[in-house]
Amino acid sequence: MAHLSSVPRRAVLIACSLALGINVAHAQTPGSLAPPARAIQPSSTVPEDRARPTRAPVPDDYRLQPGDKLRIEVYKDAQLSQSVQVRPDGKITLPLIGDVTAMSLTPLDLRDRVATALKEYVNNPVVTVIVVEGTIPTAYVVGEVNRPGPVALQGEMTVLQALAVAGGLKDFADSKNIRILRKSTSGLSQTIPFNYKDAIKGGGPGAVYLQSGDTVVVPD
Repeated sequence: MAHLSSVPRRAVLIACSLALGINVAHAQTPGSLAPPARAIQPSSTVPEDRARPTRAPVPDDYRLQPGDKLRIEVYKDAQLSQSVQVRPDGKITLPLIGDVTAMSLTPLDLRDRVATALKEYVNNPVVTVIVVEGTIPTAYVVGEVNRPGPVALQGEMTVLQALAVAGGLKDFADSKNIRILRKSTSGLSQTIPFNYKDAIKGGGPGAVYLQSGDTVVVPD
């Protein structure tokens, strides 16, 4: 006790404070040492409808093709209103009227065709055709080209432009006897001859524009 009394009072108080601090620290759990979690708020919020990507509407002169997803609305008739997809044969199937050719028609053309067919069953039918999801118009280039395969049709594309996208002709391509295979809305196949050499010279009947589903065949 004599030794303790000789120690300055201030030193004793500091030592006691340190000891208490250590004891308190050991008594706390690791979880209690960390501050309570706080929800992180985003700096800005985007409305749900704006966060989703929007699909651009198709132009008025858009031509329907296989794979297109459509919504056919018949005013005040839920049973006749249908969600359909254009089949590989270019047709859709609707109640009462059955198969209807849609390929190569504009949405307005198809609307008029469906409305006319429904007049036999409905008084003054009011029909709306909505392209829910359109496919990319595509032609195909096969044979003696450097990059055969599908070619996306950007607007009005000529055969010359499609051949350029396909990497051009190979050395042994028969450039005078190129053929464009096209299937009409009636299902019949049509063969259109194309002379590459005449076309690049500005001769022949003029520019030949491709349609979706066309196949350009370049023989050897």
